[in-house]
Amino acid sequence: MAEESVETNPTRAPRRLKGHKAMATCCIASTHRPGLIASSDEDGRVCWFDMRSKDVLYTMDVAQNPISSLCFKQGNEDILYMSSENEVKVFDVHMLASWKPLESYNYNKEEINQITCNSKSSFIAAADDGGDIKIIDIRQKCLYKTLRAAHESICSSVQFLPWRPWEVITGGLDSKLIMWDFSKGKPFKVMDLGKSDPENSSGAPQCFNPAFVHAIAVPEVDMLDKVDKICVVARGDGVVDVINIESEFEVAKSRASSKPKKGGQPKSTKPENQDQDRRTRLRLDYTSGGHTAAVSCVAFSKFGEKGKYIISGGNDKAVKAWNWSRYFEADQTCDNNDLLHLNIDLSRKVNWLCTTPTDSDNLVVCDTSKVVKVYTVA
Repeated sequence: MAEESVETNPTRAPRRLKGHKAMATCCIASTHRPGLIASSDEDGRVCWFDMRSKDVLYTMDVAQNPISSLCFKQGNEDILYMSSENEVKVFDVHMLASWKPLESYNYNKEEINQITCNSKSSFIAAADDGGDIKIIDIRQKCLYKTLRAAHESICSSVQFLPWRPWEVITGGLDSKLIMWDFSKGKPFKVMDLGKSDPENSSGAPQCFNPAFVHAIAVPEVDMLDKVDKICVVARGDGVVDVINIESEFEVAKSRASSKPKKGGQPKSTKPENQDQDRRTRLRLDYTSGGHTAAVSCVAFSKFGEKGKYIISGGNDKAVKAWNWSRYFEADQTCDNNDLLHLNIDLSRKVNWLCTTPTDSDNLVVCDTSKVVKVYTVA
């Protein structure tokens, strides 16, 4: 297969969105109103931008401390959730006069790192520095469950699994990826990414940083017909992991069933299809043209064929677009070196990024400045 050329630093300069008073921390893009973007900063401000206009639409000064995370209510993007310190606030974007929150939740004891809303718009999850995850029932407006005693350090990221309605996946600075049944409040699978990786055939370390989980991403509901049930992990050692979660479940089940019962004979543990087993995970690292420092964020592309690209940003001042799905296609023989589609070198480290469902101005980047940049990925 001919190797696909990698575009580096598109000649078109990025759009610069101004309105923040301090370093931008997070950004989200509307799905139902393409071109509408919300971003937050360290001074507690939320800025709203419309790509059809060059100026900020309006600003919300809604917190005294940095805003760590933003998310829309699924199916109703008029409702915005934001986290600051240990508090989650809920706003109606039509109430421009006062910006008073509709609700406020203070269930977390430590600083919240990420919030997310499930696809049924019934729960919010809030992951905090203490390693706890609070599941908030937003219909009953009360705490539903606390997930704890699994992460040994900061819980940095949380996502609901849209194809498993009672499950969430979390990542932390203990290098663990944990699957939870939040109806029971218990973990049922723990993956320690800090252990030696048998697929790292080079034997050389990616970089000196540990494999902390800084961010995770899962496909949205409308991507599942074309995208596998996967989880993408942004790691502190510069690796982007793409893990087929359902295949991991099957492997775990087969290992459990292979254990001999008392007085019985062990079953064969040889995989029926070694190539299929090997392709349950994809490791995107510096040998594939990947990051050379910690990866801070990951996202799926919402533009074009949804989910075709994984976008990653890192402390190496780079953003990369990966055509990851080619690796898992049965009729493809490409290796990891064929998967990097685009590399953008920046002047600052990346705090967060998101994508929009538009043909241009479809990659939004919050770096360590107060100006939000917008690029076009074709």
